[in-house]
Amino acid sequence: MPGMDSKDTGLVIRTARPDEYEAIGALTVDVYVGEGYVQEGSPYVTELADTAHRGASSQILVATHNDRIVGSLTVARPGTPYAEIARPGELEFRMLAVAKSARGLGAGTALVRKVIEMAKDEGFHAVAITTMPAMADARRVYNRFGFVPAPDRDWYTESGELLTVLHLNLQA
Repeated sequence: MPGMDSKDTGLVIRTARPDEYEAIGALTVDVYVGEGYVQEGSPYVTELADTAHRGASSQILVATHNDRIVGSLTVARPGTPYAEIARPGELEFRMLAVAKSARGLGAGTALVRKVIEMAKDEGFHAVAITTMPAMADARRVYNRFGFVPAPDRDWYTESGELLTVLHLNLQA
């Protein structure tokens, strides 16, 4: 599969436990706010931090390394509150965050790979993600897997920030 790593980095990808939600929220906020993707005063910061709320209706995946959470993302299945851009037959994921100190371990790649595997196993024909043009590291991961822009689905935040939708066809 595209995006596969040739080295064993000791990463474990699994569903998060509720006792990890606070740490996941802190990591997600640290990445999104700390790296300048979201302004500190934005209402979206509260949503990024509230992993317990997300976890009530979505699946939260974590990447761990040496028993430390180094990455996370939210899997938003159709019909759930966090599925915003997926069309019928698509699985959506959101809020990919990898700790800066863990970059290079392949956590982002492993998390995205897991979502693609889940989508195939569950019979979805595609995977969709909303991202920002500035998220260069994440976009490199998506590109390696073959995600392509879906410009007709791009949208803007209330503050006018362009968000782009990427799509991966699993039937190719």
